[in-house]
Amino acid sequence: MNIIMKKLFFSVICAFALAGSINAQTDTIIKAKVLDDGSQDAEKFYNAGIEDFKVKNFQGAIINFNQAITLRPDFERAYYNRGATKFEMKDYNGAIADFDKALTIVQSADSYFSRGQSKYALGNKTGATEDYTKTVEIKSDYAQAFYYRGGIKFENKDYKGAIDDFTSAIKIKPDYAYAYNDRGSAKRMLEDIDGAISDYNKALISNSELPFIYNNIASAKRKKGDFKGAISDYTEAVKLQKDYYVAYNNRGSAKVDAGDYKGAIEDFNKAIELKKDYAYAYNNRASAKYKSKDYKGAIDDCTKAIQLVNDYGYAYLNRGIAKEMIRDNAGACEDWKKAIELGVESAKNYTGDCK
Repeated sequence: MNIIMKKLFFSVICAFALAGSINAQTDTIIKAKVLDDGSQDAEKFYNAGIEDFKVKNFQGAIINFNQAITLRPDFERAYYNRGATKFEMKDYNGAIADFDKALTIVQSADSYFSRGQSKYALGNKTGATEDYTKTVEIKSDYAQAFYYRGGIKFENKDYKGAIDDFTSAIKIKPDYAYAYNDRGSAKRMLEDIDGAISDYNKALISNSELPFIYNNIASAKRKKGDFKGAISDYTEAVKLQKDYYVAYNNRGSAKVDAGDYKGAIEDFNKAIELKKDYAYAYNNRASAKYKSKDYKGAIDDCTKAIQLVNDYGYAYLNRGIAKEMIRDNAGACEDWKKAIELGVESAKNYTGDCK
């Protein structure tokens, strides 16, 4: 009897997305000092723009920064903060233009960093990396620049380079929970599971209110075979974030590993309730149903997963295995051949009797 091959999905969830406004992170929104060179009106408009920004009146902020710049064309902080405002409005090209102008006046680490954030938002990882590098050349203790550059290295599968940058960020900011978390994820990708768990624990010491850290440490524990510990940590994740469908899916996968198929199905049901097009949860629920000898239910779930993601090779593999159990050998062979076509090499183990 063939055993269903489970593609039990879990997400790394590397937290390098923009965590807030540029200015909130760099702490650069400041009031201008009133000067005695006749430019007080420019500073009044600038400070009014800052107040507008604080209350998210971004259009008003732009108008005030425009006035400040008109009165004082070399007002570097006005260009910078107008760029920051445009960033919040998702006008990334406009933000870059303002940061460019600010940089022609002052070579500021903040402007390079914020321009890097804008380039990243536009998908220009190379340009963003160059700007983060320039940031730390100017200001060697700029923790966020190391952190975000590490995030791009992680995305590019340069896990060792990512670890180096996350470590630099942590040396500057020892309580940097995001950097500990992401360094743990990079270590996990390099199969350093104990190192990953250690970093996730340090992240939790710094901030125990971030649900994705519990999800990540649970996935690392699951990889070590500590299913009880994994289930406990996934539970903490969903306590903190009630709609965390990824953690429900992952807890269901851990319950399959632990032999609790009923509990697993309940978790996959919850994941699907929260995200109705979640193909991974349908495929994983199929695995739990198969283990419970509900072969028709497994076939139905695999079919749903395929409808959502038509090149889902593992769902074809699993559906073929379930079809074999109800003696639909022709259907099973057809699914296994499709899985092979989609790059699932293990499906070849099932096609020996197929014509």
